[in-house]
Amino acid sequence: MKAAVCPRYGPPEVLRIEELPSPALQPGQVRVRVVAAAVNYPDVLLMADRYQMHVPVPFIPGSEFAGTVTETSGTDAGFAIGDRVAGSGMFGAFAQEVCVSPGSLARIPDGVDDRTAAASGVAHRTAYHALRSMARVHSGDDVVILGAGGGVGLAAVQLAAALGAQVTAVASSEEKLSAARLYGASKVLNHRNGDLRTALRQAVPDGAHAVIDPVGGELSEPALRSLRRGGRFVTVGYASGVIPRIPLNLLLVKGIHVLGFQFQDVSSEEFVRNEDELRSLLASGTVVPHVGAVYPLSQAAEALRLVADGRAVGKVLIVGC
Repeated sequence: MKAAVCPRYGPPEVLRIEELPSPALQPGQVRVRVVAAAVNYPDVLLMADRYQMHVPVPFIPGSEFAGTVTETSGTDAGFAIGDRVAGSGMFGAFAQEVCVSPGSLARIPDGVDDRTAAASGVAHRTAYHALRSMARVHSGDDVVILGAGGGVGLAAVQLAAALGAQVTAVASSEEKLSAARLYGASKVLNHRNGDLRTALRQAVPDGAHAVIDPVGGELSEPALRSLRRGGRFVTVGYASGVIPRIPLNLLLVKGIHVLGFQFQDVSSEEFVRNEDELRSLLASGTVVPHVGAVYPLSQAAEALRLVADGRAVGKVLIVGC
């Protein structure tokens, strides 16, 4: 099979396309022929050995994919040959085949194509669980979303709007802000055009109920200051590459809640509810992921570079794996 291999730690350009033997199917695993894989910022960090988890080289990057089951190990995996599935893992998706545990797979709903399934796994699930279970967003709430043109950020814009929130989208280019408008943002701010703290005060004069932050860096503090008393600040990641330092007196004075998002922190009951709701939104077409760029496997390094440089709008896919 063909695969994109990271032979040594470094930038996306170290990636090379190799012909490898098909991965061995271990007991309890399922083999999937990959149709489309999505690029996520942690893929870039893993290749550079800058992620919180370490993967020994050489390895195949890629944490999100959609495809068709071609083989099971003979145990009751819960999937049959021919099933269309989407899955995620730490690495391995930028290849023509992956072998994974059934627990990392989900059936693709009828009416959802493979590209949509690949594009909506990590980003939309992260955004929806963060909005529903961490930010506790309700219809009519004012929500500020940082990095609103990226994968998680644009997904959060779409989903917050679907929940009935008034969304203020913050991003770094007019192209990204145009996408945010298209997917439901009522107000947009280019943080490169001036003081973000002032701009947010004008955009949300009564204060926001929640902030979703997948960026970190210098944007976090002004966004935190935009919250009303009792507001919720949800930190999802640090695409800026900088972990922010927060003045704790703001939390004390305004009674702000600062929460970190990880899937395992969502209660089992809410997790099932959130997954069911998101599946319905996708299957009905109420929410459709924005795919900003599509690359063949042979150009996987270029796809990773687009995400690494922060130029991607929505999701970037690798197809023809």
